[in-house]
Amino acid sequence: MTMDFKDSPRGSAPSPVTSVVLRRCRPDGASEDHDTLATEEPLEIRLGYQFLGKPAERSVAVTMRTPGDDLHLAMGFLFSEGLIERADQIIEVEAPATNILRLRVGPDVDVDMASLQRNFYTTSSCGVCGKASLEALKVDEAPLVVDNFQVPAAIIASLTDTLRQSQSLFDVTGGIHAAGLFERDGQLVTLAEDVGRHNAMDKLVGSQLSQQALPLSEAIVVWSGRASFELVQKALRAGASIVVAVGAPSSLAVDVAHHFGITLVGFARDRRFNIYSHPARIH
Repeated sequence: MTMDFKDSPRGSAPSPVTSVVLRRCRPDGASEDHDTLATEEPLEIRLGYQFLGKPAERSVAVTMRTPGDDLHLAMGFLFSEGLIERADQIIEVEAPATNILRLRVGPDVDVDMASLQRNFYTTSSCGVCGKASLEALKVDEAPLVVDNFQVPAAIIASLTDTLRQSQSLFDVTGGIHAAGLFERDGQLVTLAEDVGRHNAMDKLVGSQLSQQALPLSEAIVVWSGRASFELVQKALRAGASIVVAVGAPSSLAVDVAHHFGITLVGFARDRRFNIYSHPARIH
């Protein structure tokens, strides 16, 4: 059976925003008011698979996320971790309870759980800190990205403004990350928002996986925050050639980008940016 992506999993997810009561303090006094915040709740991702010819199930992650696009988040996570390669390997999706999502793969999928060196708890702010050991941070046998994709510098300079203008949840809450996918001419293809920047990237990758639109070798990935090692690793897994971040890259992110042929752009704001690796793609 092939999973139908038009069907939503059973169960109801919480709202992506939450209203709270607060007290606003100003020089002329204080008053009661309301504010709208980005919701942060746990999502447990469970994987069903065949082990020695028998059905098995394992909880592979618990991530603090903003509800919405949970299926794409789970798919992007499983793909980024190398547990699936294609969307059609997932044959069943079920939400047995709020904040739990179970994805079952077909019997022909060889699930290597030993390769999943991740603790069961991953904070929304940091994916790497959920890794079980430094050994798990290695990028193994990742393919080199293609080297025939070029973008004008003026387009790169415009992307973070377009991303920000398209962030509907940020407009409401003022505190949420985004990952956006852009075409060569600067047109926004899609974006995902989440309190966790790694979750936003997983949602983005999952959406493209579901549309059979990977690899992202002729598209540009843009992040609203900094460029961490794990974000670059996820981009590499998705086949992205150019990644752009509003904030700073880490040293390890730059090392990975250099080694695997990714053009990494940082501090992209106010129509300015820095290119940290493989600048030939931007002209």
